[in-house]
Parts: sequence; C-alpha cells; structure tokens
Amino acid sequence: MLDKPHTKASVLLPTADRKLERYQLSAPKSFPDKITKPLNRVALAAAHMVADPYAEVDPWLGVAVDWDRTMAYRDYLWGLGLGVAEAMDTAQRGMGLDWPMALELIQRSVKASKATPGAVVFSGAGTDHLDPAETRSIDDVIKAYETQFEAIEAAGGRIIMMASRALARVAKGPADYARVYDRILSQAAQPVIIHWLGDMFDPALAGYWGTPDLNAAMDTAVGVINGNAAKVDGVKVSLLDKDKEIAMRRRLDKQVLMYTGDDFNYAELIAGDEQGYSHALLGIFDAIAPAAAGALSALADGDLKTFHEIFAPTVPLSRHIFKAPTRFYKTGVVFVAYLNGHQDHFTMVGGQESTRSTQHLAELFRLADKAGILRDPDQAAARMAAVMATRGIGG
Repeated sequence: MLDKPHTKASVLLPTADRKLERYQLSAPKSFPDKITKPLNRVALAAAHMVADPYAEVDPWLGVAVDWDRTMAYRDYLWGLGLGVAEAMDTAQRGMGLDWPMALELIQRSVKASKATPGAVVFSGAGTDHLDPAETRSIDDVIKAYETQFEAIEAAGGRIIMMASRALARVAKGPADYARVYDRILSQAAQPVIIHWLGDMFDPALAGYWGTPDLNAAMDTAVGVINGNAAKVDGVKVSLLDKDKEIAMRRRLDKQVLMYTGDDFNYAELIAGDEQGYSHALLGIFDAIAPAAAGALSALADGDLKTFHEIFAPTVPLSRHIFKAPTRFYKTGVVFVAYLNGHQDHFTMVGGQESTRSTQHLAELFRLADKAGILRDPDQAAARMAAVMATRGIGG
C-alpha cells in the first residue's frame, strides 16, 4: 500500500466555530484493484442504490432508480473481489425501496453476477410488503417470508433472512419468533444468513426476539440458530456492541459463521482472537471497498500489521457515517460514492441527501481524505465545493 503522488487539491469547508478553512487534501493511498488470492474471511459489502436524478418523481412519495449506475457499482464491488449483500437497508430497503422494486434489484443483481467468475451475491428476504399496522397474526408473517423466499429462490438467489417489523409488532414473546424462524428455515432451499438488526438502525425493531433484554434476546436467537444449524450459513449481528457479538460468536454451532455488522469495531472483530473471528457483511464496505480489499488480502497473507494499518483510519470515518441517528448512515455511503465518481450526483431515494448536516458532510470529507479513499482528490474537491455551495458555503 503506497501513497500516490502529492496533490494540490483543496476546498473550503466550514468549521465548528462557524468559520471557513481551506482544507488541503492528502494524496490518496494505492489499494489493490482486485483481491487475487483466496481469503480467510468471507467479505460481503451491502451495496447502495443509485437514484435517477432526471426522473419526474416526488422523492418522498415515489422511487426512481438509475439501474445502469446501480448495477455498475455492483460490478465494481465484484471486480474488487468482494461479495454483494443485495437489497439490504443500505439500499434503503423498507425506507424508500419497496418489495417489488427490491425484487427487481435482486433479479438484476443475481443475473449480473454471472458475468463475473466467482461473484457472490446474497439477497435480503423480509416481510416489508406487509403493512405492520395491518398484520394480525404470526401466520401473516410466515406467509410473507414464504412469498419473498420463493421469489428470490426462483431468481436463483441466496438469501439473507432480514428482521421483520411485522413480526416485532405481532409477536407476543420469544416462542413466536422461534415458530416463525423454525418454519421458514425448514423450507429454505440453501443455508441462509440470518440478520439481527438493532433498533439503532431501525426503531421499529425494538425488542426483537421477544424482549428488550439483549442477553435474553441472544439466548432465543442462539437457540433458533443452533437448532437449525444445517439451514443457517451464518448470522449477521448489527448491534454496534462488540462484546455482544463476541459472546454470541462463541456460542454458535461450529458450522455457523458470524458475520459482523458492527460498523464501529469491524477491524477488531474481523481480526478476531484466540477463540475465533468474524466474517464481514458491512455497509461501510460499500464506501471503503478498495481499502477493505487491501486489508483482507493482507490478512490472508498473515500480515496483521498491514491489515490494521489500512483499516485503522477507516474506522473513524465509519463511526462518523454511522453516528446517531444511525439510520441516516446511508447518506454518508452515497456521498462517498459521489465524491469518488461512481455517480454524477448526490441525489437519493426519499430525499435522504438532506438527512445529514453541512458540518457532518464536511467532517465526513476530512475523514475520508485521512483514510486515503478519495481516489481522485481534484474531482473530490470539486464535487465537495459544489455541494457546499448549494448549502451556502464558499459559493
């Protein structure tokens, strides 16, 4: 990993004391163009969706997708050697992206993956076509999961079983969760990844697994997972609590993988300890894909020093992007893609580009630069200046 030649790119950014500073960008780091060796961790990037800025649609009411750029980003991730976790909350699933459009995204992604040898894609199956307020019974939830499982399997896809807002609403206790998961997993064509998403990502999932007590919830989750180990590829935990993840990891059946969803502590959790390690299914890997490829390649070579050197400056960036309210993290992920030229605009489904402050975006820019992930400093500075100008800064 080497720094590229020095850059003279700079941009005016606001400071916390309401002044302006001329920020000088660093030279970007040179990361691998592709993972070219077998890895000792499974690595999936939860990929974002690109909105169509030309569409005549009211962002709060309708969705227009730029399919060409959306699929091009998946090709970029596969080209680096990373897998794709499709139609997750990173793609604004259940937060703008409805089930019919999610299914189209999944179908397109599974089909596109066949053009890249070895490309991996897992896709989210949930119950989001149900209105939680209209869901009356556990049977409604089961039927909804069955609908999405069948559609994804018909497309040839592997499945991530997403947490269900409807189940969180109608379940009366842990036994209802066990009933739903046992039933759905028993019917799965291939082993699935189970996603336990915390309420910091989605407040509608508070009390998942039938209790607000995380230790008791973990007891239920581990019981369900280990009881269906032959049908579970792994579990993704998104609680932003490394100790809870490690504790759960040590309790899983040996054939079940732990996929970290901890965008605060991923480097430590992927590196692991003497008792085990986590694989990765992370939204931040969308934004730092080249760095992730470089770090994981180093880890596969046994070079823990380079692994940590690459990931260390990305962690402050990730913690900033995923800071509370965590559900607004998607704004930061798309902003990095815009700065890096993967799309020509900072327009998002649902108008989500407005969910973070000007100061938040300015600090994100500084941290992205320090992490070395801004691949063209001149382009990034020009695009940052354009966004700042629309917000009354330096224009």
